[in-house]
Amino acid sequence: MDLGIRGKTALVAASTGGLGLAVARALSAEGARVAITGRRRERAQEIASSLDGAIAIEADLSTPQGTATAVERTETELGPVDIVVLNGPGPRPGAAATLGADDLAAAFDILLRPHHALVSTVLPGMRERRWGRVLAIGSSGVAAPLPNLAMSNTGRAALAGYLKTLAAEVALDCVTVNLLLPGRIATDRVAELDAAAAKRRGVTVTDIELESRKTIPARRYGNPDEFGAAAAFLCSAPASYITGVALRCDGGLIRSL
Repeated sequence: MDLGIRGKTALVAASTGGLGLAVARALSAEGARVAITGRRRERAQEIASSLDGAIAIEADLSTPQGTATAVERTETELGPVDIVVLNGPGPRPGAAATLGADDLAAAFDILLRPHHALVSTVLPGMRERRWGRVLAIGSSGVAAPLPNLAMSNTGRAALAGYLKTLAAEVALDCVTVNLLLPGRIATDRVAELDAAAAKRRGVTVTDIELESRKTIPARRYGNPDEFGAAAAFLCSAPASYITGVALRCDGGLIRSL
């Protein structure tokens, strides 16, 4: 299938590792010009040099200045942003019963405010050109809140509500807005969560991994490349009638429809 994004400009947030990197590579493989962004300059440069037409941008997208820098450099060097992929680090684990006001504020500051700022910056151009893709890398916690991830569940649900509302508002301008929800994908973030769970329960990481696999109908963790391929499709021209969707890429982990 021709995804119809050759020559399109994609800005992928936090793309120096994990799922962000997987999505950046998938978009580049389809011919998009990709801005690799992150706080690690050398790592961003290394990745960009391995992808055709990609550039590296050192920027902290959790700050207004970082967002402005990333968008300005992307548009100057690659052209107006056609595709924006929202991504970033998750907050610390913790139970809902222990959340304080500062924790709730942090959840929004990490998982909503920076993404809103990035979307607000690139969306007017997309609407004017009548073509755009907004895709957020979320979590299966949006569909079914995850134990001991109260801050993540709260912040990601807020982002999902914002994006679902936005999707209806910009559909007539040929801009789609979707979420892609990973389950247990083999990334450093998942390894970090497994390690935290093992320490909390006094067992080995291998025990946690085996237990997790038993809850997944596919009986394995996902490959980042599989997630990247799903993301590339949602950012494609053939996916123009798919908007306001939270698609799960989780091997069947979440059992609801």
